[in-house]
Amino acid sequence: MSRLIFSELIMSFALAVLLMTMSANPLTAQPLEGCHSEEILAAFNAFASVGKPPPDDWRSWQRDPKAQYIAPWKAFDNVHYVGVCWVSAWAIRTSDGVVLIDTLHEPHVDGLIANLSKVGINLAEIKYVLMTHGHFDHVGGAAKLKPLLVNAKFVMTQGSWDEAIEAARTSQATPWPFSMIPQDVVVKDGDIIRLGGNSFGVLETPGHTLGTASYTFDVKDDANTYRAVIIGGLGLNAIKNSKQVEVLIASLDQLSGMVKQPNQPLTVHVAAHTIFNRLMEARDKLLARKPGEPSSLVDPDTLLKMLATQRSGAEVRLEIERKAGR
Repeated sequence: MSRLIFSELIMSFALAVLLMTMSANPLTAQPLEGCHSEEILAAFNAFASVGKPPPDDWRSWQRDPKAQYIAPWKAFDNVHYVGVCWVSAWAIRTSDGVVLIDTLHEPHVDGLIANLSKVGINLAEIKYVLMTHGHFDHVGGAAKLKPLLVNAKFVMTQGSWDEAIEAARTSQATPWPFSMIPQDVVVKDGDIIRLGGNSFGVLETPGHTLGTASYTFDVKDDANTYRAVIIGGLGLNAIKNSKQVEVLIASLDQLSGMVKQPNQPLTVHVAAHTIFNRLMEARDKLLARKPGEPSSLVDPDTLLKMLATQRSGAEVRLEIERKAGR
């Protein structure tokens, strides 16, 4: 068998692994309509798993406020979803202010501000903006938000600050430029940000990008408290070499261990992208639940399965990168 044919087979297997949790429904034609996780994930994986740039129709959908709009909704007693279909933003209330996770990107920042208002959050209440990594869809709104969030500190790892500032610089030569704020608060693995009785743990989980961070925090559902995680990045779309895949696999293993640990296990995944845990479908179940029923968002088994699926895809990509000499 030729090396080329073998590589093509590996690539096909990678797509199969990444799509194995999806239904057999065919892809909808672009542009995508609605916010259906399976169709969006399939379309995303078609280019992301092999490192190709997204097609123009995908970019158009990604930047369409009407197509992306999601009404804000209450995930837990102290947590609201305030993002759009493609990329998440979360607002976590504490007794001493609000933590916002990720900033979206233009042209969705006005929608984020409106969603915060709809759930009763004044911009002056926001004390921290925790950003997961330096890609535009997670930090592209920072420049617009910074002067409006007068009491907020913007937080990332050093690697993510470097990535974000460089990405903003290089974006100026593209049809989709964005600006980035100067470096603010730098965190590292093991750091804890405390606000109003909640502790936000910093996990450096490189792989999606080398600066990617994940954050853990408590979520409340009536009398119950659960430990949640937002995993900063899972996609293979920014992979450059085998070393990056290796650290991604290590990050996935670390997170899986934290789900299985006996003390303060991670049982809730508040995804950075809605597709990775079928968030919109879980939302629908949550909003329809009857009194006394468990939250559909407290689901460690599905979190473990998702991490295992991502690991399988990463293993295939690792073989591709190694055979390519990268």
